[in-house]
Amino acid sequence: MENNEATPAFTPLPDEAFLSLGAQQIAYVKAINLPDGAHAIGIFSADGKPMAAAPSIELAQALCRQHDLEPALVH
Repeated sequence: MENNEATPAFTPLPDEAFLSLGAQQIAYVKAINLPDGAHAIGIFSADGKPMAAAPSIELAQALCRQHDLEPALVH
């Protein structure tokens, strides 16, 4: 008997698992406005949670690397 049913090429990733992709390797870095109106560079985890702020892009990238995270610039 022939099986004509298509086999999926992949299994869909649950939302929770998708959100955690890169959590231990990547930090997103982007310009932000602080509550007092000052400009800064925000550092966010892979799932979007704020982790820190820095006064410059160079310092933000250095902070990420000091914590074994690869900074990914977001604009």
